Amino acid sequence: MNTVSRRRISSPRELARIGDRFSFLYLERCTIHREDNALTATDADGIMHIPSATIGTLLLGPGTRVTHQAMSVLGECGAGVVWVGEQGVRFYAGGRALTRSSRLVEAQATAWANRRTRLAVARAMYRLRFPEDDPSTRTRQELLNMEGRRVKECYRRESTRTGVPWRRREYHPGNFAAGDPPNQAITASAQCMYGIAHAVVTALGCSPGLGFVHSGHERSFVLDIADLYKTDVGIPAAFDAAAGGPEDIASRTRRALRDRINTTGLLDRCVEDIKALLLGPQNDREAIEMTDQVSLQSDNGVLVEGGRNYDNSESSNHLAEEPIW
Repeated sequence: MNTVSRRRISSPRELARIGDRFSFLYLERCTIHREDNALTATDADGIMHIPSATIGTLLLGPGTRVTHQAMSVLGECGAGVVWVGEQGVRFYAGGRALTRSSRLVEAQATAWANRRTRLAVARAMYRLRFPEDDPSTRTRQELLNMEGRRVKECYRRESTRTGVPWRRREYHPGNFAAGDPPNQAITASAQCMYGIAHAVVTALGCSPGLGFVHSGHERSFVLDIADLYKTDVGIPAAFDAAAGGPEDIASRTRRALRDRINTTGLLDRCVEDIKALLLGPQNDREAIEMTDQVSLQSDNGVLVEGGRNYDNSESSNHLAEEPIW
């Protein structure tokens, strides 16, 4: 009989692409377990079966208990797992990369480590937001001013479209209920967007902390990526939810956001944008290695195969092609 511990780990090529998965699934007050290669969520209403390979991000809310075997299958499937607060409006922890290549994170670190290339990537991010403008001559402060105006205009535009009254953006850390319905919806939408962006960033093997617009936070790059889509995905979904009334605003925001993510193809966009930002538009961005590949750095930038013994001294009986383990 094949036990869980003896099942082989799926290769990256066998896993569902992040863009082909459900964007996120929020669970609370239930026990999550593994049944074969699927998940089960058990609560007072019964058992729900969840195909683990189709999950992009699993949001674990209050009252959830998850077994070791459930986490094992999620890890094998490359699903992002994020522990969140009630109604999904606070991020606590998350992780696991879908890719096994370091190509993107190395490109990210290289671009981040140089002030000139760091600014170039930041300008490329603003170019996605302002395709009609050329940010190459703008200072960072000018770009920040442009972004501030863009968000304010989006609030006014969505208020007019939905008929939801809007005064100003208010955020009360630790007190979700203190805001009015549109502010609550925007907070809920933003936190979900951060969770989704974090899952995509880590699934691609990038570093959440190496940001190009944001800085100093463990999720700076996550904030960079999530902000790219706030005016065409996050804020409109929040106002759609707020237009339905003040009751159950957080869960209605999640549903509205999920619908908008699916209709806009956000996961595919997010993946392609990250690749373009870090690898450049002229690179073959689909060439991220899909097999386990570990190299050792030798002299003059030469990479040699990892996992081999390279002691070729005359006094040694080891051969260069001998495995090191």
